Amino acid sequence: MENPSAVLHAAGELRIEERPVPVAGPGQVLVRVEATGICGSDVHYYEHGRIGDFVVNAPMVVGHESAGTVVAAGEGVDPARMGQAVALEPGVPCRRCHECRHGRYNLCPDVQFFATPPVDGSIAAFVAIDADFAHPVPAGLELEQAAMAEPVSVGVWAARKAGIGPGDRVLVTGAGPVGLFAAQVARAFGASHVALTDMNAFRLATARELGFAAHRADEALAGEFDVLIECSGAQAALTAGINALAPAGRAVLVGMGADTVQLSVPLVQGRELSITGIFRYANTYPTALELLASGQVRTDAVITHRFALEDTEEALTLARREPESLKAVVGPVTARP
Repeated sequence: MENPSAVLHAAGELRIEERPVPVAGPGQVLVRVEATGICGSDVHYYEHGRIGDFVVNAPMVVGHESAGTVVAAGEGVDPARMGQAVALEPGVPCRRCHECRHGRYNLCPDVQFFATPPVDGSIAAFVAIDADFAHPVPAGLELEQAAMAEPVSVGVWAARKAGIGPGDRVLVTGAGPVGLFAAQVARAFGASHVALTDMNAFRLATARELGFAAHRADEALAGEFDVLIECSGAQAALTAGINALAPAGRAVLVGMGADTVQLSVPLVQGRELSITGIFRYANTYPTALELLASGQVRTDAVITHRFALEDTEEALTLARREPESLKAVVGPVTARP
């Protein structure tokens, strides 16, 4: 078997290369990858060769939002898993540290996360992964949809951190893929009203297609909200969102923009606002997959473009060329490069 892989060598330098097919070690499965979503972090690594302290110092396979089919089972894994459709949770923690033992495995300092240097990612024909992090896909769910369990998990984690429940009024700032998924998760968790803001007309139209109120980010918001899910990373959006929170409101910072932002301390104190960040997610994949399988979270309006593996670079540069784009998905290779 061959294992064509999308390998990033440096900023702006991506090659399709043949890599050895991984071997499923003890407790692992080998998965034939069928679909991988392109995330903003993939684009950032491609454009800059780094994210913060994570630097591409050696060739690295990109991609981490994947689903596929189990084709081999390692020692200790039930052979009945062969042929099973799975969604790949990209971060495998150590399971021994303080954070892991307290259920916060997303904060494990030794987590091995796909496409985070120096760990290879999953835009490849085959990947090996711990069997516990290859989650069975519910019947009837397409693998392309199952791959979206990764960004949907971000929305699930944000909703849990915010304690979203029936009757909550939720504002999502930033109507990109994560924002659109987070809004759908909030509605599924019982929010009575969900609104999104953005400056991009296409994204706002997509939000409306999904049944949400949608407003330009520079317009005044009417009414108050119980929860803010900030997905843009923009100071202006954060400021407007915090100002729109009702007393005892909760804000979750999801988007990554400037390293430092300004907050009105009197506003936070006077309204007793709660503000938290999120780092990836933990114990979310089963919920994300069920939300996708039930149709409570739709992918059809969010996935706008599809590419073969050999065209991964085109997928990574899509936003530069196409203003009416949201989520790109990379499928299997169709031709040898």
